[in-house]
Amino acid sequence: MWFLKQDPILFQGTVRFNLDPFQFYSDSEIQEALSSVHLSEKIQSLDRGLDSVVTQNGENFSVGERQLLCLARSMLRRSKVIVMDEATAAVDGETDKLIQATIRTTFHDCTVLTVAHRIDTVIDCDRLLVLRAGGHIAEFGSPISLLEGHPGLSFSFRQF
Repeated sequence: MWFLKQDPILFQGTVRFNLDPFQFYSDSEIQEALSSVHLSEKIQSLDRGLDSVVTQNGENFSVGERQLLCLARSMLRRSKVIVMDEATAAVDGETDKLIQATIRTTFHDCTVLTVAHRIDTVIDCDRLLVLRAGGHIAEFGSPISLLEGHPGLSFSFRQF
């Protein structure tokens, strides 16, 4: 199981260390993961490529880039269950789209649990569980059925 949190975590060291701290993967596997999250060109453009410095908390990367690096890390681990806890809440719309596209293509054979408040983040999910305050179930179904507002559904995504 792998968690992608709202605040992506990077460690002081190198890009390589942040993706593969135990040196399990080859350069080509790391590059493939970076390519899948659309960061390959960015990392190659850095002076030292995979061996480029990551400052404390990854402050020399944008929040979106840090989240994409964390996503690449989860790809290398080949996790079968991914939990995204508001993972795209702090990123711009374009990065959110990159993350969603990567999840659709790379994690198609995995279970992805997504906690989100934006419809764009969950529209491609198989099923949605909408909770009310206190954790009570308000609705459950496909995104399309919830958007169409079938009779008996008490909550509308249109409110978001």
